[in-house]
Amino acid sequence: MTIRYGILSTAQVVPRFVAGVKESIEGEVVAIASRNLEKAEKLAQELSIPQAYGSYEELCKSPDIDIVYVAVYNKGHYDAAKLALAHNKNVLLEKPFTMTSAQAEELFALAEEKGLFLMEAQKALFLPITAQVVQLLEKEVIGKIHWMQAVMAYPNIHHISWFDSLDAGGGVFRGAGTYPIEYMQFLMQQAPKSVTGSLVFPLDASDTQASVTLSFPDNTIGSMFLTVELDLPPGITLYGEKGQMHIPNFWKTKEAEVTYPDGRREKIMADHQSEFVFEVEHVNACLNQKRLTSPVVTKEMTLQTVRIIEEMYRRARK
Repeated sequence: MTIRYGILSTAQVVPRFVAGVKESIEGEVVAIASRNLEKAEKLAQELSIPQAYGSYEELCKSPDIDIVYVAVYNKGHYDAAKLALAHNKNVLLEKPFTMTSAQAEELFALAEEKGLFLMEAQKALFLPITAQVVQLLEKEVIGKIHWMQAVMAYPNIHHISWFDSLDAGGGVFRGAGTYPIEYMQFLMQQAPKSVTGSLVFPLDASDTQASVTLSFPDNTIGSMFLTVELDLPPGITLYGEKGQMHIPNFWKTKEAEVTYPDGRREKIMADHQSEFVFEVEHVNACLNQKRLTSPVVTKEMTLQTVRIIEEMYRRARK
């Protein structure tokens, strides 16, 4: 069965997402919308998308769409997703899911009430290299993990016009924190029991640096440092009793490296074209199985992550 996607936004991520849908077995992008019709038409032509709309509501009203991919600016996630759900469309909603936990809970309640699928987009969890990392952890090749250390750096972020606006959903922790928070929860298969840390705010601007620590029930510590001030190599390192594992660019990577106690290093590889196709295939399978939520990017994980981010901003601005 063909799964027909409609896209809200002409953001930078859209061409890469469309490539993933095109590479999938059952997915097809049939429409794209922008509040500027010319932008929608231009990108539709470039990406060979049949239909362009000059409003989000027009696209959501279309009977020819099975699921709406929401990639609008951060603050607009809630309104756009609610609009799609109100028009009986399944929704794949980009991260960060919503600005508040109340908004997130409302969207899941609305989707459940209408019998619609709703998932937060989190491509990192579906990558083949992630599956290999999980297999190696299950085999305990590096032993029990005691510390996870993630670094994410975006020194060229300021081309995004709304990044400096907290009200618009800007800030490095809201924008990028979801990746390590959910990757760590996925690897641990549990939610953290406590979260501490600090955010750095320049005068009258959103946060440019964040240092956050997650403490898990099994006493594993997850540390993350996010910055737009420094140009650092991004990735996550897992430190175990018998060795360590480093996954560079863990949200899109094709490789990882295992270091054993004797110093021996082993590189693992998993080639792919689009880093989005695996997430798309999962969404297609969920729709075919008539699921309302994902068994991987679970409702509970998304709600937990939104709460963590909301609470960190509440504390930082207090």
